[in-house]
Amino acid sequence: MTRLEILKKDFENEVVTTRKFLNIIPEDKWDWKPHPKSMSLMQLTTHIAELPGWPAMVFETSELDFAAFPYQPTVVKDRKELLDIFEREVEKTGKYLNDPENEKKLDDTWTLREGDKIYGVNPKLEVIRMSINQTIHHRAQLGVFLRLLDIPIPGSYGPSADEQF
Repeated sequence: MTRLEILKKDFENEVVTTRKFLNIIPEDKWDWKPHPKSMSLMQLTTHIAELPGWPAMVFETSELDFAAFPYQPTVVKDRKELLDIFEREVEKTGKYLNDPENEKKLDDTWTLREGDKIYGVNPKLEVIRMSINQTIHHRAQLGVFLRLLDIPIPGSYGPSADEQF
């Protein structure tokens, strides 16, 4: 397998699992937070829905400068809108992961910065892997949110405790 094929397989596996989580978000709890320093359920889930588009952005650009493009959390009105964002971002990245020509772009350098402050300069391969890992990380946070709201959690890499018989 090429590196691009490995990324594609990992990405597609995480998409399936993330979709299960986003499909059970309670719309009446958008503003709920487990702690004052935490994101709200809406902020967390929209971030998770947007993350699958990061690999496409990495393929399309050589850097992201938060000073020039500060992150603005998306506001959604319902689960359908959340899932529409997710599916749109998945589709964007899928186009890049399905094009074998993008294999050679994986060694190109990509920079994450905020003006003059540089957070990282890495090969695009590493940044794309990090974005997939970010999805996993935030989905785990979402699992805690759902558990605290007493919502049964779907399994990620096998059955969850809620799916055990």
